[in-house]
Amino acid sequence: MAADRRGKAATLALRRRLLSSSCRLFFPEDPIKIVRGQGQYMYDEQGAEYIDCINNVAHVGHCHPLVVHAAHEQNQVLNTNSRYLHDNIVDYAQRLSETLPEKLCVFYFLNSGSEANDLALRMARQYTGHWDVVVLDHAYHGHLSSLIDISPYKFRDLDGQKEWVHVAPLPDTYRGPYREDHPNPAVAYANEVKRVVSSAQEKGRKDTHSLPLHTSTLVLPVPISPTDCSILRRVSTQRGRADCSPSWLLSGSGRVGFGRVGKHFWAFQLQGEDFVPDIVTMGKSIGNGHPVACVATTQAVARAFESTGVEYFNT
Repeated sequence: MAADRRGKAATLALRRRLLSSSCRLFFPEDPIKIVRGQGQYMYDEQGAEYIDCINNVAHVGHCHPLVVHAAHEQNQVLNTNSRYLHDNIVDYAQRLSETLPEKLCVFYFLNSGSEANDLALRMARQYTGHWDVVVLDHAYHGHLSSLIDISPYKFRDLDGQKEWVHVAPLPDTYRGPYREDHPNPAVAYANEVKRVVSSAQEKGRKDTHSLPLHTSTLVLPVPISPTDCSILRRVSTQRGRADCSPSWLLSGSGRVGFGRVGKHFWAFQLQGEDFVPDIVTMGKSIGNGHPVACVATTQAVARAFESTGVEYFNT
């Protein structure tokens, strides 16, 4: 609590001395010193109240009393890794499974969205036997090296785009190439994915019909027909036989999961009951900002990953 009594200028001077300048502040010209949060609000050292429109991981609001109570109770009992037998991990997996399609029935628990996305990439590559990835423009998937490589938001300022990374336009009907006045923007953006895959095939990329489409916030502007939805649907479990699809779908639900789209618990469910990703990743929203994350996948993908003989655990 002593740090709360330090003046903003003193805190800023310490930060500049002790933290890297690459750890940037919001509003760097006049940073806001936040000392607490409650619900949808944050408060500075003078008591000024701000509506929090930036943080996306405090899913049910800052310091939600039920979350605080649950964390406090568990911290008094046990905090350890997933290699011990315990009720909580299986109870939570069971509750999650009740919100997801039946096929997504195997769960891995981790401590960050970056870890979840990295594990999803490993699983997809092990299952398909291929490396290439389609991502959305402006996407950010995490800070690990494997995720910087597939995050246009980051790699364009670093080493550039790898030859195995293929970028499709972000489905943005406000600023994107297909806007609200387009007769069918969802289909147009889905066809852009198809075009990107075809371009990769023309360049000789290996077996691009089974490359993963990795999305952090893929919500097509409107639901699209089953025929057009097949553009994004998964390949069959027999490698090399696609069901009219160029992609093998990884869906990140840190920002568009947990009921945030209103009518459904997961955003991909907006496209209909038969639209099921191969892998769903969940970031820290799963723990209201606390270091908890999850990967949900199918039995087939999990078995392929298990075939490596390498164990997976986390804390």
